[in-house]
Amino acid sequence: MPTQEKVESLGDLKQRLGGVKTAVLTEYRGLTVRQMSELRKQLRDLAPYFKGPTAIVISTKDPLPVAKALQSFAKANQHLLIKAGYVEGQVLPAEQLRVLADLPSRDALRGQLVSTLQAPMAQLIGLLNAARRELVYVLEQRGADAAKPQGES
Repeated sequence: MPTQEKVESLGDLKQRLGGVKTAVLTEYRGLTVRQMSELRKQLRDLAPYFKGPTAIVISTKDPLPVAKALQSFAKANQHLLIKAGYVEGQVLPAEQLRVLADLPSRDALRGQLVSTLQAPMAQLIGLLNAARRELVYVLEQRGADAAKPQGES
């Protein structure tokens, strides 16, 4: 029979996980207290709930910063093991979380898209301006040649 404390604790956990977009399970056995404090500090805004031998990092915002922070820390600290994650409705194995962490940020992707869309237009404008620029250059040369006395070249 579950105690009232466990029922309340489970209700609190359900409430916290209600709007979650990202949850990552990690095993941190072997990390020092200093390393754990450093990880908590790096993830303070992203996941304030680290309890028990398996931690769940929770975020209701963009999953990319969580994946990047955990991946970066795991590379520097071999004792942190990323097991799996839940990202926007899908359970992802550790390998797919690594791929997610390697993606550029949403803003960087938007910038790449804008520059990709802008490049053909910029080339077209350059091409259209090239004919005018060449005409101006030819006219300047003609004017310079006409200003020179006939004997000089």
